[in-house]
Amino acid sequence: MKSASAEHVMQLDANDFALFGLPERQALERALVDERWKALQGQVHPDRHAAAGAAAQRVAMQWAVRVNEAYQRLKDPLRRATYLCELHGQHLDPHSNTAMPPAFLMQQMHLRESLEEAKTSAAVQALEDEVSAMRRDMLADIERRIDRDADWAGAAELVRALMFIERFASDVDARLEALGQ
Repeated sequence: MKSASAEHVMQLDANDFALFGLPERQALERALVDERWKALQGQVHPDRHAAAGAAAQRVAMQWAVRVNEAYQRLKDPLRRATYLCELHGQHLDPHSNTAMPPAFLMQQMHLRESLEEAKTSAAVQALEDEVSAMRRDMLADIERRIDRDADWAGAAELVRALMFIERFASDVDARLEALGQ
């Protein structure tokens, strides 16, 4: 099966970037990732191979699953950064590697306390705005460390920190929902 850009042959074991014909970079335009996904899906979707028999349909299904898994990683900046770090030898293992700088942990405790104390939608919304700004800044720093500096260890540390921020952002969203926002 050929890829969206017919310059190379797709391989199931290729990394996600190679599969999509994209550079191994954190900075990727979502529209380009979406465009490549649609083109690849157009080539590998099992419905296109319905008349080719059971074996061809199984292969097409494998390809469709592989393309969708890659798309899920590449379209999300946090998952993409995690994947890039892992490609470059930085295994994040967020469940067992939770060591974070003390200043970051203090910041997290302060945010959690602020969420606990926030009684109005406006107070929770202010926290959401603060967390959005933190997320934006961290993603920019991760992008710089990956794309410009090739600082994989530093990027991995920031990715782990961003995972904490994302969990907190989910808690803020749940709180806003509970308040009817």
